[in-house]
Amino acid sequence: MINENFGRLPDGRQTHLYTISCGQLTAKVSDYGAHLVSVLVPDKDGALSDVVLGYDDANGYRTSNGAFLGAVVGRNANRVKGAAFCLNGRAVRLTPNEGVNNLHSGPDCFHLRLWETVFHTENAVRFRLCSPSGDQGFPGNAVIEVTYVLDSLGGLHIVYDADADRDTVFNLTNHSYFNLAGQEKPDAAMNQILTIPGRFFNPDDAQSIPTGELRRVDGTPFDFRTPKPIGQDIGADYEPLHLQGGYDHNFEVFCNPCAILSDPQSGRTMAVYTDCPGIQFYSGNYLNETGKGGIHYGKRAGVALETQFYPDALHHPQWLQPITKAGTHYHSETIYRFS
Repeated sequence: MINENFGRLPDGRQTHLYTISCGQLTAKVSDYGAHLVSVLVPDKDGALSDVVLGYDDANGYRTSNGAFLGAVVGRNANRVKGAAFCLNGRAVRLTPNEGVNNLHSGPDCFHLRLWETVFHTENAVRFRLCSPSGDQGFPGNAVIEVTYVLDSLGGLHIVYDADADRDTVFNLTNHSYFNLAGQEKPDAAMNQILTIPGRFFNPDDAQSIPTGELRRVDGTPFDFRTPKPIGQDIGADYEPLHLQGGYDHNFEVFCNPCAILSDPQSGRTMAVYTDCPGIQFYSGNYLNETGKGGIHYGKRAGVALETQFYPDALHHPQWLQPITKAGTHYHSETIYRFS
C-alpha cells in the first residue's frame, strides 16, 4: 500500500499517486482527476508490462492535448448535440467545446480537478468530488465517488456512486486507452484482437453526433462478433469510418463480457463487463501525446472501451436516459478483467 507524491498543481496543492495490488495485478491511480495511471499485467511468460497509456506526473495530465488518458469523465460522458437539452421542461445549457456541441461535459472537466481521497487499502482506493448545482451547467448539488478495486481473479473494478438534491444527469465513465502489448509499444496497438458481441452500433454525423439509427453490424467493418485485428478493416471504404477517421462509435451492450481485447504476441487478454447499455470503441484516431517514459503516443497507439449510456441519449427519448432523480442513488460498475 504505497502513497507517492505525484507533483504540485500551479496553486501549490499536492497531488498523490496510490498503488493497489491483488494477485498478479498492480494498478496506480491518482487523486488528480481520479485518473487510472497504470496497470501492470503479466504476459504468457510472467513478464510484467504497463498496459495503460498515461503520463509520468499530474502536470502531464493537466497540460495534455485533450486525449483524456485514464480520465474519469462526468457528469456526462460523450457528446450532447448543441450543448443543450431539456430536463423537466426546462432548458439546460452546457458549454460548447467541440464546435457547437458539448464533449465530456465541457472544458471544466472532472479530470482537471483534485478529488478527495476517502480511503486507501492494499487493493482499493476511493475518491470523492463535490459538484455544486450549476457546475458544468448541470442542475443539483452532487456528491460523486469513484472506487478502484482489484480482485484475486484479475479484475479491475471501477465503481461509480453519486447522489444529487435535484434531478440531474449522471453518465460516468473511464477514458483509459489500452495497449496489451505494453504502453511502450504503440505500433502494436492495432494488432490487438477485438471481440464485441453487439449486434448494433450508432452511426454518427460529421460532428460525431449519433444520427439516431441503430445499424446492424452484419456485413460491415463494425462486425466484431467474430474476433479480428482492430487494424484489419479500419481503412475500409465505409462512410462511418471516413467521417470519424476510424472507429469512434457506440455499440449496444448485448451481453457480458461486452468486449474482449487480446494481444497475440504477449498472450494478454482483457474482458470488459458492465451494467451500462452501451460501450464506445475508440481506436485513438487523433492521439498525439508524449506519455510515460517519453514514449510518443501517435495515431492509434491505444484503444478506449468506454462503458456508458448511448451518446446524445438526452435527445433520443427512445433510448435509456442518463437521468437520476433527486433522492435516487446512482450506481454503476465496470470490470476490466485481465488474464
